[in-house]
Amino acid sequence: MKINFNVLFYLKRPKNYQSGEVPIYLRITVEGKRSEVTTGRSCEPETWNVYAGRVMGNKEDARVLNAYLDSLQSKIKDAHYLLSETNEPICAESLRNKFLGKAEKPKFLLHVFEEHNRKVEALLNNGFEYSTLKGYRSSLNHLRKFLKHKFNISDIELSRVDYQFVTAYEFYLRTRCKCSATTCAKYLKHLKKITNECLAYRWITHDPFAHYRSKAKPTEKTYLNQDDLDKMMNKDLHLERLAQVRDIFLFCCYTGLAYIDIQKLKRSEIVRGVDHEQWVFTQRKKTGTATRIPMLPPALAIMERYKDHPICEDKGLVLPVCSNQKINAYLKEVATICGVTKPVTFHTARHTFATTVTLSNGVPIESVSKMLGHTNIKTTQHYAKILDLKVSDDMAQLKKKYYERSTNA
Repeated sequence: MKINFNVLFYLKRPKNYQSGEVPIYLRITVEGKRSEVTTGRSCEPETWNVYAGRVMGNKEDARVLNAYLDSLQSKIKDAHYLLSETNEPICAESLRNKFLGKAEKPKFLLHVFEEHNRKVEALLNNGFEYSTLKGYRSSLNHLRKFLKHKFNISDIELSRVDYQFVTAYEFYLRTRCKCSATTCAKYLKHLKKITNECLAYRWITHDPFAHYRSKAKPTEKTYLNQDDLDKMMNKDLHLERLAQVRDIFLFCCYTGLAYIDIQKLKRSEIVRGVDHEQWVFTQRKKTGTATRIPMLPPALAIMERYKDHPICEDKGLVLPVCSNQKINAYLKEVATICGVTKPVTFHTARHTFATTVTLSNGVPIESVSKMLGHTNIKTTQHYAKILDLKVSDDMAQLKKKYYERSTNA
C-alpha cells in the first residue's frame, strides 16, 4: 500500500529570540503525524523564503545551503523507498529514524502477546472474565511451544509472522497437539487478535491472515426434544443433589439462561413485564446485553419450589447453583437415570430453549434472538437451520399446494 509523506523545512525561533540567525528544522509528515529533526544549519530570518522552504539569493553561501537542504530531502525519499521495499511500517517516526540511521527496536510476537494478557488480567471483572484470560494464556503457551518445536527459538520478530507462519502453526496444533478443528480455530482467533492490534499500531504492514480460511465447520448443537424434557421433568429423583441440578437445568431450558447468568440471577430480577406477568429482567454476563424473558409455567413452578431454600433466602438468589464442574458431572448422572441418551452439558439447556421450547413452537426468530441476548441474529439463525420440524412445516405447505392442483385437475 502506498503511503504518502511530506517534507518541510522551516525556521524554529528559540525562546526569547531577539535577533541573529535562526536554526533550520526539517519536518516529516505522514498521514497527519509529524516528526522533526534539526538540519544543523541556520540563517537570517529575512533571507528565508517560507513558501519555498529555502534561502533566497544567488550568493555562494545561499546556493551551498540550498543544495544541502536538497540533499536532505533526497535522503528522506531514499529512506521512504527502503522502508517500502523491506515492507517495514512507514510512519513519521520510522521515516525519521531511517533517515538518521537509527535502527528501530524490533517487536516480538510473544512479548506483545504477554503484554496483551497483562492488560486482560488488569481488566478482570471490568470487561473480561477469568475464563477469557485462561484461554489467552493457553494460546500463549501453545505459541511458545510451537516456536521451540518449529524454530528452536523463545520468541519471533513480528516481521516474520506471515501466512506461512499461520498455516504452520495450524498444522502443529492439529498434529502435534491433537486439537480439534474448533479448538484450533479458537487459538488462531486469539493469534489473529494480536496481529490485528499489531496492524493497528503499524508494527506490521501486512495481515498474516489475509489469505487464510479456517477449516473449522460449525458443530451441530445438542438439544433435548420435548420427549427428553418430559422424561427429566417427570422422573422422581431421590438424591437431593441430583434433583436440585435437574431443576436448575430445566429452569434454564425454559428461560434460555446460560450457567453464569443463572448462577447470579437474583429474585429482584424477576419483575412484572408489560403483560403484568413475571419476566426475567437481567443482563448477560458474557456480552453485557440486556435480556428480557417472559417466564413459562415450568420455570415458575421450579422457582416457587426453591423460594424457602436457605441459600436463596440468605443471598437473594432465585436458585441454589453449585459450581459448573459439579453441575455438569451431576447432569450426566441425571441424564442416565432419566433415559436421555444424548450427551448433555449445562449449555444444552440454552440450545433446548432456542430450538424445542421456542422456535419449534412458532416463536419468531427475532424474539428468540432478543430473549437469548444475542448481539447478532446470525447466531440465532444457526438454531433454525438444525430444526427438521421447520423444514417439515414448510414442505407440508408445498405438499398441500400439489394436492390441491391434482384435485382440481
